[in-house]
Amino acid sequence: MPATQKKFRSWNPKQYASTPITPAAILPEDDLVFFLIDLVPQLDLAPIYAHYERETRGAPPFDVAMMTTLLVYAYCVGVFSSRKMASACERNVAFLAIVGQQRPDFRSISDFRKIHLDALAGLFVEVLQIAGELGLVKLGNLALDGSKVRANASRHKAMSYGYMTKEVERLRAEIAALLQQAEQLDAEQDAALGSRRGDELPDELGRRESRLQAIEEAMTRLEQEAREKADAQRAAREEADAQREAAGKKRCGREPKPISDQPEEKAQTNFTDPESKIMKTSNKGFDYCYNGQAVVDEEAQIIVAADVTAAANDQQQASPLGQQTKENLAAAGIETPTAEDGSPAAIPLSADTGYFSAENVGQLESQGFDPYIATGRQKHNQGLPSGIEDNDQPDPDATAKQRMSHKLRTESGRARYAKRKHIVEPVFGQIKQARGFRQFLLRGLPKVRGEWKLVCLTHNLLKIWRYRYALS
Repeated sequence: MPATQKKFRSWNPKQYASTPITPAAILPEDDLVFFLIDLVPQLDLAPIYAHYERETRGAPPFDVAMMTTLLVYAYCVGVFSSRKMASACERNVAFLAIVGQQRPDFRSISDFRKIHLDALAGLFVEVLQIAGELGLVKLGNLALDGSKVRANASRHKAMSYGYMTKEVERLRAEIAALLQQAEQLDAEQDAALGSRRGDELPDELGRRESRLQAIEEAMTRLEQEAREKADAQRAAREEADAQREAAGKKRCGREPKPISDQPEEKAQTNFTDPESKIMKTSNKGFDYCYNGQAVVDEEAQIIVAADVTAAANDQQQASPLGQQTKENLAAAGIETPTAEDGSPAAIPLSADTGYFSAENVGQLESQGFDPYIATGRQKHNQGLPSGIEDNDQPDPDATAKQRMSHKLRTESGRARYAKRKHIVEPVFGQIKQARGFRQFLLRGLPKVRGEWKLVCLTHNLLKIWRYRYALS
């Protein structure tokens, strides 16, 4: 240590060897970890406990409440990898407050999450119920939006249908050549030695056959998707033709081209996670993603419904998310607003132009919502259209799009829709930027749905904890 006149605070790293250290002595008493240690065991964990009642073999498992608290806390603070969780159980004071001397390894954590993913996702409604009891869900204005989240799949593990066709031909030719070579080698060895050698050929043949099988399965998936898409297009075309004939109108322009059941040459699928789809991301690039959906309440940014889809387009998600919202509110015991005469009042719900269609508007209204959905994108160099009075009525012959456009130009409609961005978009920022959840760890749509529910319920738990902290 260099000689100096400056006085420094004393430092003795060996002092901790003789000083007892406990998380309660280091962390503040209102820390998130203590909040979750008190709350999570009160949730309904019976479905998880029931799993272990059926399995009597092996060593005693880790306590269900401890493992659930560990997963929930880890997702709250942005630790999603089971290996990082296991490491934190040895080094992080907050994690030690949960596990104590019981230090689960990464495999135990990973298996617990995979086995009980559905049960963990089922806690979403319970957490929503707690938020409702605290008055954090008012249903004064809901907002629906989606965000692309990367799948656990690499772009380098994908192949187009056109390339698959060529690859299948090449592999079949190589397999045929290897089989012919093996037969020739067998004949030569039988003539010379009377017994078979050539033990390296089966390995080469096996690798090509397994690759051929994987590619053929991928081609089958793409062909099935193409057939389903073609059937949907035919049904839509037949419906449009029937409506035109009923109205006595003739087709304008040329006859449409026949609908093909074959996939396009550029149609791709991924070998790592076949259910993920290539989507345009916020950085103007393309990656294999899932589309995470959320319905958020204005009062405290509580997520009241959440889902994941493999479709990049949001238009088909409005009605399912609306239905899930109503079911979750009913299951959580959250009362919907009522009108002055005591009848159920429509719940305002805003969404961007990606969700607009006349069918979506009608379905949301029938579900008990008052939708405010943009009918088009506003250009940055143009101001807002002039507003109109609330009591002004649209033209009686107006289309659904014209009626919605008129509704959004009223003073109340403009005020309602203007809140959409600061209701739902900060939620995705808190999940993806603040907590760092930018990629799913699990694969396959069912597991990804469960993981997204886990992310959303921990978002709600953080809101509840901060609300409780603000009141204390």
